[in-house]
Amino acid sequence: MGTAIPSIACLGVIGRNNNPLHITIFPTHSHDGSQIPVRSPLQFSLILSSTLDIFSLRARHFAATNVGLTTGDYGLLHAIDERLAAYGFETNTGVKFVVVVDMRGRRADSTPSAGGGEVVGGGGRERKGTGGGVGNAAAAAAAAVGLREGEMKPVFKAMQTAYIKLLQNPFFDPDEHSPPTGTGGKKITSKKFADDMRRIGESWMPGITSL
Repeated sequence: MGTAIPSIACLGVIGRNNNPLHITIFPTHSHDGSQIPVRSPLQFSLILSSTLDIFSLRARHFAATNVGLTTGDYGLLHAIDERLAAYGFETNTGVKFVVVVDMRGRRADSTPSAGGGEVVGGGGRERKGTGGGVGNAAAAAAAAVGLREGEMKPVFKAMQTAYIKLLQNPFFDPDEHSPPTGTGGKKITSKKFADDMRRIGESWMPGITSL
């Protein structure tokens, strides 16, 4: 069995009312060589929900200490177990992006491919990942002992770009998904947005600077 390197196991988008907007789950490498999600959709949904308290605590800490969070990048939210870790980003409108990384999710001798993430709550399928200019995966494996600070920045930037494109769609009403009343909201069902999330998750690997 080859060396395992980190890969994205799940991408989640949470509305300003703390309502789930989108989740995409990706298959990861298992010890027998198969490619299956490391957790069930329900388990990933619970993981995303568990990050909400951390977002809230961090925001209160920044407010209490007068430390400005100018970028919205919360970095590592928490290590879920010895294999999974959750990272977070919050936009200035209160929408939260969560990336769950599987520290042993991809074989070092493999390259990002269009294996297909499972979109829960909307979207279509079948879009090829481009790899985002990925170099030699085995070389990246040698440097990937954990994740360096800033490794998620390209992911969050790409997710934010995809979300901005979604907002620019005249047929998308953000108030339907995060109502001003402060409760509830519909999930995102845009196929284009789902394809973008899948491309991002499949293309990322340690060391990538652009997606």
